[in-house]
Amino acid sequence: MDFGAFILAQQRGYHQSSHEVIANSVEQTVMAEQAGFANAWYAEHHFNNYSLSPSPLMMVAHTAAKTTTIRLGSAVCILPLYHAPRFLAEVGFVDSLSGGRLELGIGSGYQDFEFQRFGTNLDESSKIFEEYLEVIPKALGNKIFEHHSEYLDIPPSSIATRPLQEPLPPIWVTTGNPKLRKRAFREGWNLFTTALLGGMDQIKRVRGQVDEAIDASGTDGSKSRLGFLRVGYASDNMAEIDHYLENALFQRRLSFSLKNRNQQTDDGYLMKEVPTDSDPSLDELKKNLPVGSVNQVIDRLLAEIEVLKPDHIALQTQLGDFDHKTMLKQMEVWGDKIIPAIQKEVGAGTKIAAE
Repeated sequence: MDFGAFILAQQRGYHQSSHEVIANSVEQTVMAEQAGFANAWYAEHHFNNYSLSPSPLMMVAHTAAKTTTIRLGSAVCILPLYHAPRFLAEVGFVDSLSGGRLELGIGSGYQDFEFQRFGTNLDESSKIFEEYLEVIPKALGNKIFEHHSEYLDIPPSSIATRPLQEPLPPIWVTTGNPKLRKRAFREGWNLFTTALLGGMDQIKRVRGQVDEAIDASGTDGSKSRLGFLRVGYASDNMAEIDHYLENALFQRRLSFSLKNRNQQTDDGYLMKEVPTDSDPSLDELKKNLPVGSVNQVIDRLLAEIEVLKPDHIALQTQLGDFDHKTMLKQMEVWGDKIIPAIQKEVGAGTKIAAE
């Protein structure tokens, strides 16, 4: 199995400039490669401080010129917000620019705030997403393609700059829809999942959902990789851990407010961080998550891996206003100590079989 850095590019306040946030995201990508992470992942969000990355594919194109070996991925492109022909052409173009290092993460989105501003109906997002699932392999895998459906209507066309990876870059699907999870395993696409800030009980529920999707797909799931987005931090400095977890809670609060459509702002841009009744305490987060000393993090991750059996773990390296230089040092710790220990235990590059 391998590890990635998930770079959300958040802005917790005006003490962080947008230029600084994006520059830090690029620097974290370079550090991820140096530290031995296999992937760097970039989010997509729009019009507020939850994430300042509106285009994962542009981030991939830029960071490809700053790196040489690390694979670069979208986590995820929110497909209902795209114009399909342009998206398809840019996927081929970016894979070529990156030297065949693109990992194509795709999803249907969940923040109505964004959909309203793109003139797209969130209630129709799943249907639009399913149509993209039809057209992506068709467009990237054939010299000439056409597609006609309810939302997408493309006459005979050709992607001029073909993907370097044949027939197309690896596809990662993130979805809470059981039908689409089943399809991912049936098609051999990869699946991204998360337990959010939950502990082992939530991880067991996620594994159960994965097993149900595999059973429903009529496959053994072996053609798909399972990715796990996780919050984790290794340090003997409790103040550092607390600050990292406070930023994880900040992310949760903004995400939930956008999902529940009750986000608040004083100036039309910067969202308020509003506590909720369901907020976990810092003590609960310490029980739930792989945080603590290096050995504690390793032991906890191994316990989680035994249950979930992921092939890839994406560590959240950029949350809120957590100190950038401290995070760069943290990534070095993962590269020097945690990742090698985990890979030695589970077998580097070995698929963890689903039971």
